[in-house]
Amino acid sequence: MAQTPEARSRIMRAIKSRDTKPELLVRSLAHRLGFRFRVCRKDLPGNPDIVFARLRKVIFVHGCFWHGHDCGKGVRIPAQNRSYWNEKIVRNARRDEAAQAALAALGWKVAVFWECGLKDEKMVVARLREFLGEQSGQRPLKHPPQTGKPKLARQPPIRSGTISTKATSTG
Repeated sequence: MAQTPEARSRIMRAIKSRDTKPELLVRSLAHRLGFRFRVCRKDLPGNPDIVFARLRKVIFVHGCFWHGHDCGKGVRIPAQNRSYWNEKIVRNARRDEAAQAALAALGWKVAVFWECGLKDEKMVVARLREFLGEQSGQRPLKHPPQTGKPKLARQPPIRSGTISTKATSTG
């Protein structure tokens, strides 16, 4: 079924680069595990999808078709304009490799989650735990709860000569 250029253009415009279903799934699972993160940090090479700054770890969630994965969806090339699509997917894969190398050079650890590998939630959770570590994701409290007697609030020192303690009488 051939599509008009206008219809194809409308379809292509609807494809999102962030907040995709696979990305939302990985973010939701990471959040449920207690990890907190930032999304699409533009100051890092490749604009990683999920950034765990405290851990210096990032996750890319790649669509198999767009990034040329070797699964069933990734090896499929549209019949129309094959040379364009081949070049585009190769460019995307090279850009991904360069971004991952640049992040590694900056001291970041990188994980790639492929769209086809997100079908089994338990496996995704296991991979997240393996990559991010077994932590609750909560920071230690700056001021942990006190045990024993509560401490009184510290009073500022009184400077001598500024406050008169003598009662003066008028009259």
